[in-house]
Amino acid sequence: MPIAFDRVYLQSAGYFMPGQPVSNDELDRYIAPLNRISGRIKQRILAENGIKQRYYAIDREGATVYSNARMAVHAIQDCLRRADARLADVSLLASGSSGGDALMPGFANMIQGELAAHPMETLSVHGICAAGVSAIQAAAQAVQMGGHDRALAVASELPSRLFKRSRFTARGYDADFDSHFLRWMLSDGAGALLLGNAGSALPGASRGVRLKLKWVHQRSFSGDYPVCMQLGLSADRGRVHLDYPSWTEAEADGALALRQDIRLLPHLFDIGIHEYARLAQDGWVRSDRIDHFLCHYSSEKFIPVVKDLLEKAGLEIPHERWYSNLAWRGNTGAASILIMLAEFLETRAVEPGQQILCYIPESGRFTTAYMLWEVEAADASPAAAVAPPIARVADTPDADPIAPPHDPATASPELGPLLTELASIWHDYRSRVWRTPVVHKLRTRRFQAADYLNWMENWIPQVREGSKWMREGVASLGPDYQPLAALIETHAGEEQNDFRILFQDYRNAGGAIADLDALRRNPGGEALNAYLHGLAATRDPIGLLGAIYIIEGTGQRIIPALLPLLKASLSLPPDTYRFLEYHGHNDENHLARWLAAVELALDCDPTGRAAQRIVDTARHTAALYLMQFHHVMEDEAR
Repeated sequence: MPIAFDRVYLQSAGYFMPGQPVSNDELDRYIAPLNRISGRIKQRILAENGIKQRYYAIDREGATVYSNARMAVHAIQDCLRRADARLADVSLLASGSSGGDALMPGFANMIQGELAAHPMETLSVHGICAAGVSAIQAAAQAVQMGGHDRALAVASELPSRLFKRSRFTARGYDADFDSHFLRWMLSDGAGALLLGNAGSALPGASRGVRLKLKWVHQRSFSGDYPVCMQLGLSADRGRVHLDYPSWTEAEADGALALRQDIRLLPHLFDIGIHEYARLAQDGWVRSDRIDHFLCHYSSEKFIPVVKDLLEKAGLEIPHERWYSNLAWRGNTGAASILIMLAEFLETRAVEPGQQILCYIPESGRFTTAYMLWEVEAADASPAAAVAPPIARVADTPDADPIAPPHDPATASPELGPLLTELASIWHDYRSRVWRTPVVHKLRTRRFQAADYLNWMENWIPQVREGSKWMREGVASLGPDYQPLAALIETHAGEEQNDFRILFQDYRNAGGAIADLDALRRNPGGEALNAYLHGLAATRDPIGLLGAIYIIEGTGQRIIPALLPLLKASLSLPPDTYRFLEYHGHNDENHLARWLAAVELALDCDPTGRAAQRIVDTARHTAALYLMQFHHVMEDEAR
């Protein structure tokens, strides 16, 4: 649930970029490639991320010109100057960063000291990209509750010190791709926001308007996924830098190298868009009301990923409403959204009634954050109470239906709300699956070959039943649904022998049971199988499309993320993963066919209840499939 505000205004926004802009051609003067392989990585990453220039707080010799605290101070001073405000009137300073200049004390305290500021309340948020939002939220809550009339939120990042050539050459040229990747992605900078309980006209391009904070929403999924971006762990995540005999040895082993597991990144945007779908479903945001979308992404490569996910959720925001300064400011981590908002307001005119949505995904261990701002006339009367969420789109008679994931002109009106509700079910299911004992053991690198064999022994007989209950369902369809019956029969035909691939994987991995019929489903699998066969035997079992959504979605969205973890944990030959690789590559096509089947079902449905039956079955299937995951390793102690 978002945190709503009714008396928090943005009084000013400022930023600081150190030194002169560094173009792609000048990068080698600051963080030169180490060897030929490093140079190729650099060219590949620069070709994808869309960054044309960035800023560094180090000079060409690697010496620090501006400390992280000093950059934060410059951003604060710029923010106060724009509002003609005094530091003495600020009673709370909240900071966000992936790391200050010192391990202790807190970054906010170091900034306060650098400012030589008067006594005040401070808060230091340690994180990555979403840390800046956390600082904003803390400052806003303090103002909302009446504890402070004015509060500063500041975020500053100085990653270039980690990337300079001298740190990499100290451990040779054997740095892995994950540690090379971020050298060409991140840069330095700071941003600051001044929040208050009274609105005032914003400086910059927009005259006569003020900006009101409507709500902030943050959710961490660190309990679901393994670490994606980290500093201080060994490459295999097995040792902490403080566990080494010395930092010299930690450095030599690469435990002080900043790393990004890029294979996990698509899942970051998946959870982010599902959170957005939930916000839309609960009435906190409407895509057709968003006038400006400030999206923090680390690379332009992810623009089509975000757009595609928004479209699939039926929540597309036209690209002309997007704003990003990544190309000329670079990716400054926690500071990015503050710098982006400050520069947006400095250069773009906004009008009363417009809404500005900020989206901030954090890849550290997966956090997603949103902020909604609304533009008001500077002389408007302040609202008296927190406004409730706006009405849901589905509850608004005159509202356009949520756009489906293809041409809206050819889609039925029921499809958009149906997909949004299914996305909410999926979002909860996916999170719960990642926290089951079997996946938790896999994420923590304690998974062994015996665990993989046990899992497959449970799973193979369940997969075997897939085409059977689909064909039973086809046989139960009446004349109204014959076009749908043909499509489902095709799908069942393609999947009828999948269990044989999985069984051969099991045998190749050392599975001892040679008779397929001797394998038994676990209690969760038995419950799921009984439910699906029972439903398939009823008249016109349209709800089975909800089951297919969950099952095929597991193959497309969960299995591809588990496969790299399996391969990293187990020393097994490639022919033990063929089933997992097949479904990771093909279930997206299966889901496209599923979408066509849903459209057919809605078109053929004479009762008007098909959409609700699909949703109900998806919810039941998710619960039973989750039970199957739990029973794979029900006694596993964490």
